[in-house]
Amino acid sequence: MQQWIPFMPEDASTLSGRVDNFYFFLVGLSVFFFTLIAGLEIYFALKYRRQRPDEIPRPVRSAVRLEVVWIVIPFILSMTIFAWGASIYFSMYRMPKDALEIYVVGKQWMWKLQHMEGQREINELHVPVGRKVKLIITTEDVIHSFYVPAFRVKVDAVPGRYTYLWFEATKPGRYHLYCAEYCGTNHSGMIGWVYAMEPADYQAWLGGGAPEESLADSGEKLFQQLACNNCHRAGARDRGPVLDGLFGNPVALDNGQTVLADESYLRESILNSQAKIVAGFQRPSLMPTFQGQISEEQLLQLIAYIKSLSPQAGAGGASPAASPSPPGGSSGTNSQQGNNK
Repeated sequence: MQQWIPFMPEDASTLSGRVDNFYFFLVGLSVFFFTLIAGLEIYFALKYRRQRPDEIPRPVRSAVRLEVVWIVIPFILSMTIFAWGASIYFSMYRMPKDALEIYVVGKQWMWKLQHMEGQREINELHVPVGRKVKLIITTEDVIHSFYVPAFRVKVDAVPGRYTYLWFEATKPGRYHLYCAEYCGTNHSGMIGWVYAMEPADYQAWLGGGAPEESLADSGEKLFQQLACNNCHRAGARDRGPVLDGLFGNPVALDNGQTVLADESYLRESILNSQAKIVAGFQRPSLMPTFQGQISEEQLLQLIAYIKSLSPQAGAGGASPAASPSPPGGSSGTNSQQGNNK
């Protein structure tokens, strides 16, 4: 598309072509009806203009066929737009299960990114071509918006919760990364680059200066430092739920509700242990709150470790089809994690 329209962003993901086709359909439809309506207005204004000051217009009878046409055709067009747009929307915000997961934390005024293998980046993101990539995004301060024009993907980073975004790059290159939400004085400087690399080059990049431990390994150490293992080991079920196999599975609460143990659930349970209590455990929860005691990066490390205890769920990014703003029901809880960290 860029070769015909120079100011268009590059087409570099599996979603960008679908988004462009829909966009140009809307533009073409708007131009067509603007031209048709404006042209008819001018034509009728000239054809039926008053010829004499005392002229009385002829009475107009109802035209049933015309009324049917201008009701049916707009209805069909509006339903087509709805179905087409909904299809793209669900494709964009239903998270694939086999995606490469990367954590993103927004902060005035930078993007901090961390790979599961342990590599950390600031305002840069390296990804392999031909591989689905899922970003799990939050922010330390105000609302930001993660936007890569060449991939046609954008989602807000919201304080206190996780939002999700995925894409699959189709060709190697360097693509702009922006914050698309005004976030303060240096908002315009909160920019970066996404580097799409051939799989072999990406593996070489991962291996170059690789960290000593993965994100899950760092989380395990923190898990032990915070004494989480005292309540969440297999022999301590009277204190807190066992975390093995937790992530990606439903959790029954003491109020009769059921929630999904996704990233948001784990986050809430760590920071606010009284939010929701797992069925079978006492209220209030024995688990202390860690609000203000651990950073966003440490939260991500703990979550990565807990996910590693559920290999089948964690490997595929078990969080459900996340929307730009995940439903409150799937968002964290304390109950199980409340004793879950």
